[in-house]
Amino acid sequence: MIIRNSSDRIEAENAGLAGSVFANVNLSTARFENVNLSGAAFNNINMSDVKLTNLDIHGMRIEGILVEDLFAAYEARK
Repeated sequence: MIIRNSSDRIEAENAGLAGSVFANVNLSTARFENVNLSGAAFNNINMSDVKLTNLDIHGMRIEGILVEDLFAAYEARK
């Protein structure tokens, strides 16, 4: 799935979105529950107030950076 230049509110539940690309998208208030986002890429997006529950995010990237690396950097700051 490729989503570009969208301002529609997005909700995904029990969905397989592995390898999806989200670019230039407003995901503000979006909801993802029980979603496979492994290998997905997020570029130039607004993720304010996004609700994330029970996700597979292995290999997911935000602005080209692995989410696992972002979590590790966040934990190292504590």
